[in-house]
Amino acid sequence: MKKINYFGSRLLGMSLCLLLCVFSSLMGASRPSPQMEAPAGSAGSPQDSTPQTELQSPGAMIGGRYIIEAPFVNPYSTNFFEVWAYLIAGSEYYLEPEFPITDLAYFSAELNTYGELVGVPNPKNLGDYKGRVHLVVACNSTSLTHFALSPKGHVREDLISDLVKATEEFDGLQIDFELVPKRDADTFHSFIKELRERLPNKILSIALPARTKKIENDVYDYERLSALVDRVFVMAYDEHWSSSKPGPVASIDWCNNIAEHSLETIGREKLVMGLPFYGRTWGSVSLDRAFYFSGIQRIMRENNISSEQIARENHIPTFTYDVPSVKVTSYYDDVHSLSIRLDNYYDLGVKGIGFWCLGQEDPRIWSHISISQREEVVQ
Repeated sequence: MKKINYFGSRLLGMSLCLLLCVFSSLMGASRPSPQMEAPAGSAGSPQDSTPQTELQSPGAMIGGRYIIEAPFVNPYSTNFFEVWAYLIAGSEYYLEPEFPITDLAYFSAELNTYGELVGVPNPKNLGDYKGRVHLVVACNSTSLTHFALSPKGHVREDLISDLVKATEEFDGLQIDFELVPKRDADTFHSFIKELRERLPNKILSIALPARTKKIENDVYDYERLSALVDRVFVMAYDEHWSSSKPGPVASIDWCNNIAEHSLETIGREKLVMGLPFYGRTWGSVSLDRAFYFSGIQRIMRENNISSEQIARENHIPTFTYDVPSVKVTSYYDDVHSLSIRLDNYYDLGVKGIGFWCLGQEDPRIWSHISISQREEVVQ
């Protein structure tokens, strides 16, 4: 690491502190949690500390929220047989009964150090929600995943038994293991197969990373895994991430390529195309973060971003601004860009879509989605 002289380090430190103050609502997760910022006035939720009288940037009150509008907003309306949405336990106040959601992915139970199932959310906390509820089990540790999947010893069998028991209170189970070691492909597939056999009357789904083409020896092979489950949730987001160059979280053309490959390898009956509700910022000094829609709006207000400063890159809104010693670039999704993506999926023949996650969205999107009826939606 190169040495920085004393005065240079002080200047850099001051710049970083200033930027951190500006980014008061930032989150470091790859997929941001909505728990940091709930609707103003929600029980047990933090209040928006920015008084409406202090707003300087041009904008409008839309649906009770002050929104700085990107240009060319002309959202499409679409309908799908299934609409999935993730909901993080503890953020149930984001779930509104009028939302057109057929399937709620309740996030999430996890594995502890010993490979044991912990943190199973209580579906009774969902109030009057009438749709299907799926228990999501997440593991984002390579070593822990290897340990839990190993057929040696009792850990794997105990985990499967605990998953079967926990799923009794849910309509389905979703496996979200995003760091399966390459050499564990066969044990991962056999793990999913055993769950399928043990859960004959439940909806078994799996969350898989985005692919635009077949990859040799892929742990997450779409064809192989889709044969074992009822639904495949394709996480078509993070095209650009915290350590990449700035760009859309999910550009329109990239998503179309993923959808076409997914339809070919998974099939439309099992496919759920995932969409992001969140955006990202990149700094010329590395303070790159993910934000949900209201967080992006707060950044705009605090930095006096006007509608005229927002451009669209193939429908995706983007803007830049400067704070001392740092240039910040942001890409995010609004009702227009989300609806364009949804309309493209509809035209391609996608029957199911899903979102990460409730609480992060431009709230106007819900009025442009409807659910198609069919005699038998599941299984």
